[in-house]
Amino acid sequence: MCLTIAPALAASCEELASLKLPATTITEARVASDYCQVAATLRPSADSDIKIEVWLPIANWNGKYQAVGNGGWSGAIVTYFLREAVRNGYAASSTDTGHSGGSASFALGHPEKLIDYAYRSEHEMTAKSKAIIEAFYGKAPQHSYWNGCSAGGKQALKEAQRYPEDFDGIVAGSPGLDWVARATLSMWVAQAVHKNLESYIPAAKYPAIHQAALEACDAADGLKDGVIEDPTRCDFDPKTIECPGADAPTCLTTPQVEAARKIYAGPGKGIAPGLARGSELGWATFAGPQPFQIGFDYFKYVVFENRDWDFQTLNFDSDIVRARKLDTDRINAVDPNLTAFRKHGGKLIQYHGWSDPQIPPKAASIITRAC
Repeated sequence: MCLTIAPALAASCEELASLKLPATTITEARVASDYCQVAATLRPSADSDIKIEVWLPIANWNGKYQAVGNGGWSGAIVTYFLREAVRNGYAASSTDTGHSGGSASFALGHPEKLIDYAYRSEHEMTAKSKAIIEAFYGKAPQHSYWNGCSAGGKQALKEAQRYPEDFDGIVAGSPGLDWVARATLSMWVAQAVHKNLESYIPAAKYPAIHQAALEACDAADGLKDGVIEDPTRCDFDPKTIECPGADAPTCLTTPQVEAARKIYAGPGKGIAPGLARGSELGWATFAGPQPFQIGFDYFKYVVFENRDWDFQTLNFDSDIVRARKLDTDRINAVDPNLTAFRKHGGKLIQYHGWSDPQIPPKAASIITRAC
């Protein structure tokens, strides 16, 4: 049975509009359905403009707080996840991470906004949300949780690494923890399939490649069930479906075989692993007509600060060294030392799917190994 609390509220929802918090302007506090919706703008730096919303159940609060994560370059409050959290009795909050829109163009000439996106907005949101929760209910949450996937999974790990006392429990789904590696792999794949017109692999061919991979590796675990249980044990070579003659939807031309091999291999050199065998049905994310925007934007706006940057010019030696030096501990969340989070009593759940079309599971293994 899930215990809920019908609190004697310490303040009305509307009274929260006058709550004073450091570097915070509460712009709205109103009753919406069965919860109190609080909107605020946070300005921890002179160039910060972080929007947050805190949703507070009025009659069925479970005594806990849940922060929900974002996706991609964020730029919006995720109301769907807020609604789910409140439906389950949590006081919940979300942030736009300090800008509007899903592009990284906000970072051009705005280093403080990039820091807001990278980690500061999540921490500031958490601190202010806890204060608002306490002001409304007259008591702090019993436990605090982060729940996020993809970029939200990266945010989750960043919180555990940089602010280990913010949360008692963290769920990090398919975390894009190595932002540089993911962006690099996406450009590697884009270069491979756009080397020339002949290298491009139409999406209509993905099922044939996937089926060939299954036929080669599905039964390796002793059960033929349409799933490659462990892609690390699969050595499927797309050359096995090379067209013997004319091009056809069920085979790959020689240039397409080369492109597919590169998708599986990745850039290597310790830079980034490739996509796993079994991921073929999702290749449109990286191998589509246009480069993957999240990765493209990273190099265009953050690394090179050039709106006209051409992805075909990326050097997988010198440019990647430059990207890693620029990032240090900014967007990436690859620090395996979770000692402080563990001492706080924190619990971390991390999950990942082998067929992830944009975050290779091998790239997310550093934290798993450390735990």
